[in-house]
Amino acid sequence: MVIFLVAPLVLGRYRLPGIVGIILVGAAIGPNGLYLLERDETIELLGEVGLIYLMFVAGLEINVNQFVEYRERSLLFGLASFLIPQVVATAVGVSVLGLELPSALLFAAIISSHTLLAYPVVNRLGIATNEAMTATIGGTIITDTFALLVLAVVVASVGGALEAAFWLQLAIGLTVFFVGIWLVVPRLGRWFFATVSEESYLEFLFVMAVLFGCAFLAELVGVEHIIGAFLAGLTLNRLIPETGPLMNRIEFVGNALFIPFFLLSVGMLVDVRVVLEGPATLVVAGSLLVTVVITKYAAAWLTGRVYDYDGDEVLAIFGLSVGQAAAALAIVQVGFDAGVPGFDGAMINGVVLMILVVSLFSPALVDRAGTAIATAREREAYDPSETPQRILVPVSPDSRYRESLLDLALTVRERRSEEPIHVTSVVRPEGLRHTEAAVARAEEFLEDLTTYASGAEVPIDAHTRVEHNVATGIVRSTVENRITTLVIGWDGAASRTQRVFGHVIDRVLTRTTKLTLVARVRRRLGTTERILLILPPAIQYNDGVAEALHTVKLVSEDTGAPVRGLVVDDGSADLEDVETLFDGVEPDVPGQFEAVDGWDGLESALRQQARPSDLLVCLSARRGDVGWHPELQTLPKRLSRLTDGNFVIAYPASEGQEDDRQFLQLQ
Repeated sequence: MVIFLVAPLVLGRYRLPGIVGIILVGAAIGPNGLYLLERDETIELLGEVGLIYLMFVAGLEINVNQFVEYRERSLLFGLASFLIPQVVATAVGVSVLGLELPSALLFAAIISSHTLLAYPVVNRLGIATNEAMTATIGGTIITDTFALLVLAVVVASVGGALEAAFWLQLAIGLTVFFVGIWLVVPRLGRWFFATVSEESYLEFLFVMAVLFGCAFLAELVGVEHIIGAFLAGLTLNRLIPETGPLMNRIEFVGNALFIPFFLLSVGMLVDVRVVLEGPATLVVAGSLLVTVVITKYAAAWLTGRVYDYDGDEVLAIFGLSVGQAAAALAIVQVGFDAGVPGFDGAMINGVVLMILVVSLFSPALVDRAGTAIATAREREAYDPSETPQRILVPVSPDSRYRESLLDLALTVRERRSEEPIHVTSVVRPEGLRHTEAAVARAEEFLEDLTTYASGAEVPIDAHTRVEHNVATGIVRSTVENRITTLVIGWDGAASRTQRVFGHVIDRVLTRTTKLTLVARVRRRLGTTERILLILPPAIQYNDGVAEALHTVKLVSEDTGAPVRGLVVDDGSADLEDVETLFDGVEPDVPGQFEAVDGWDGLESALRQQARPSDLLVCLSARRGDVGWHPELQTLPKRLSRLTDGNFVIAYPASEGQEDDRQFLQLQ
């Protein structure tokens, strides 16, 4: 624990990644150094858990929409990162080391795989959703799968068991594993998160059960547990919002405990004395180092050239993929135990020495290139000093879904914003004693919401107002706190004075000009499978529509739910204009649009297409604004009858946006 605390702090003073310090200290205090700590079964077990956890978090943090839309990039990089090292290193093994072809193939598999050793750096810099990083992380499952398949085939050939039954068993096992996990885990997760909500630690335990269950099943069918862990992360990705408390808990446990144990265990493998054991070890290590650097950079350069990545992205791809640890150790150890010719003590020591060098080189390179990527993104995409986003969530003591409403606010909050979420409760005065009791009750549940949001490490500014008119209290909070986004809950109930939602919400809408989200959120946002976006005629010409679409895309990005748009066609709808506007708003998430024939056509389409797992979002407009239509007054009530799921009515800001850099992508 002292090492995990001190090493990153000391290395940080010299602008080096903290994970390098843990690896170096592991080498210094391990059995090959000062021997202060034994690399026993406990260290090995926790190191394995750390590696599994690392791959799981990588799968969780991938932008699934981007991963699916650009899957050919992961495929290209994965194949290039496997084939180039595999071919070159096989030739090196035969010509330089004098290995036979099967042994040379296994020698090449050591470096054709890679371990995301520098992923903690990517995670810390917040660039895991960068397109180049997504391609690299996605390509990991391809490189490691093929490398471990080479291991299985070569070991089987040495044992003389390379028969049709071997190939059939391997193919069936892998197919059942991949298809089974991909079909079962999301359904199981969706059921669990929709059913169990009493204790947050149960959610964490469920995620851990899925993680280690998938890792175990992977080994059962003959592939490494890291493949199962990565697939578990991918399948749970859309169910665990990036901004939620659960994701924060998962990252916290990994970064504070399990992943450092993996880095420590890697460092404890290093034995600097191997350089004194003769030239054989140095020849193996040198061959591996030169080959892995040249071939992994070639794969990164090729991918960058094909998809027009800049120099920093290419270097980050190279730095992330050049890391070697788990798969390389597994391959050389299994080859040694199986008696593969040429896999002797010098081969093991050479691999360990190679791991030491790349363990120091990979994180430092990713830190340098990743910092440049993160700095460029901060400068281009979001400038909080210009137009800070401030969210207000009015809540009532009687609300049953106030935590779900806060989840929506966390989801639409800008990822790099430092502003707190403002939460207010308006209490009507009813005599001094009753008023004080009501205020105390409001403060109590506001404190509960503050505790809930602290799980996501998001600050909450909670305050209570005493006003005869609830709408007036909400509007005053909006003005006093310079709110830009208002998130209000609606239970769907009819009221005597209702025009659209009811007396309070209707009055707030008429007296504010900010982006307002009126939401009925009954189910966890993480269980959202798709966003159905409703666009009234001419809404694309509303001044605030870019900000509203940006907000919808934030929800899509956080939940991994694709957007399907229904454009109401009154005879003048221009589908191409809507698609162009949507594509031009950041972040980059996929969207498909279709025109429906008028309001009756919209209702018919919703009856046919809407599912309880959908999030319905309707872009509306205030009376007098561009895009307003009389049908919008009754649409919320009709939506509440059409679906039992979540829906949001989004009212774009009525005043012109002076700084669209928050919402529009820069070309």
